[in-house]
Amino acid sequence: MRFSIFKFIFLLQLLLITGCASLTEEKDETKDWTAKKLYEKAKDALNDRTYESAIDLYEKLEARYPFGRYAQQAQLDVAYAYYKFDEPDATIAATERFIRLHPRHPNIDYAYYLKGLANFNRGITSLMRYTPMDASQRDPGSTKDSFKDFAILLRKFPKSKYFDDAKQRMVYLRNTLAYHEMNVANYYMGRKAYLAALNRAKFVVEKYDKTPAVPEALQLMKLAYDKLKMPILAKDTQRVFALNFPNGVPKKDLKNTIWEYMELDK
Repeated sequence: MRFSIFKFIFLLQLLLITGCASLTEEKDETKDWTAKKLYEKAKDALNDRTYESAIDLYEKLEARYPFGRYAQQAQLDVAYAYYKFDEPDATIAATERFIRLHPRHPNIDYAYYLKGLANFNRGITSLMRYTPMDASQRDPGSTKDSFKDFAILLRKFPKSKYFDDAKQRMVYLRNTLAYHEMNVANYYMGRKAYLAALNRAKFVVEKYDKTPAVPEALQLMKLAYDKLKMPILAKDTQRVFALNFPNGVPKKDLKNTIWEYMELDK
């Protein structure tokens, strides 16, 4: 009797596994789709903003038909779908793969641009989108990566239609990095680490010249020199400040600027 019960349970499990496999197989309506149909349906999903569905279809297309023009274009389109689906890491991985596999593709400039956008928006949560934020308070890692991505685009593709937008974003990113350095410098001043604060401010003046952070950096340098009892250098710094900024320190205006750029990406 015990053997019969075990046998019954085994057969029942086998039937359940077979049944589930059959149901899964039946549900995949794309099983016999051509590369063209998969691409068209994925494109429709992308246009309808059903990005998760678009990603699934693009990945199926590449897995089933790894060669040909549809698969190649799918590799770029899926990167955009990941970007719109707020998956920056997947976007970056997809663009890097596309750049590696198709370095002479006619739309290769777009791959670099999309990678820059992904890093530009990296680390921004849904909550942060609806709250005021000073971008210079963020971790500068993704900001630096984005700046590098756009710099490569400008250097390699000076005639790209994305050139002007990338250049404008680079100005913003450079200003953000400069203000980030000033945040660190001000932190050191608060800790009375005057030499460390001075070096950070000097770095801003030298590395990020012509950014809005420079006048603030000069003022901090002057204060640091005073604290370090270097009156001649303090006086020289104040003279440079007065000569270049007779109206004082301009108002810092980085808050919410990033959201203006993000609106352009929609």
